[in-house]
Amino acid sequence: MVIGTQSVTRAVALLKAFTEAQPEQRLADLARAAGLHRATAHRLLATLEHEGMVARDATSDRYRLGPAAIALGARAMRATDLRGAARHELEALETLTRETATLEVPVGRDMLIVDEVLGHTMIGATASIGTRWPMRLTSTGKAWLAATNGGSAAVRRKGYAVARGELEPGYSAVGSAIFGADGRAVAAISVGGPSLRFTAARIPKLGAQVLAAAERISTTLGYQKAP
Repeated sequence: MVIGTQSVTRAVALLKAFTEAQPEQRLADLARAAGLHRATAHRLLATLEHEGMVARDATSDRYRLGPAAIALGARAMRATDLRGAARHELEALETLTRETATLEVPVGRDMLIVDEVLGHTMIGATASIGTRWPMRLTSTGKAWLAATNGGSAAVRRKGYAVARGELEPGYSAVGSAIFGADGRAVAAISVGGPSLRFTAARIPKLGAQVLAAAERISTTLGYQKAP
């Protein structure tokens, strides 16, 4: 279902109406704060409740931010910490490889780009912050899945994953997972560019470079690799 821009804007206004001072509010208060008619606010809140973005107390008929909104906020905080830990490594990877370097986090079945350093040559699948790519078509997604779900043994053994022309013809990337202090994969980084430069002879070197950068970021986040 395609949601109109106006509906999205109104839904966001409702979410922004929740504050630290007023974490729980009635329908009338939310409608007033968002500048909406009660019927419109009620319809949007029902959709947001279905998606877990708000929760309603049936006893008091008050709304509050839901578990999905809380999870998104926590993910945003982690992404911010990740960006600080990874920025230098992304810049170093671009300098070293001359390819676009990205930092990505899992969102549902996609990988979301939260930071990037563009390489000197770009083609159709150029990365951009805020872009989401299908997880199973990206090197970062493959690396994260292998680290999280015990997927491809080859990826776990090498420490990096490769995507060649799966996201877009002529575009290739090499990615490696990043681990947090609790030992779980929390993100991934990659270098990507034209497939003609990602030759069979070059990919192992790129993989080693991306893996080394990912390991340094993981260490910065508090991850301790098992001996």
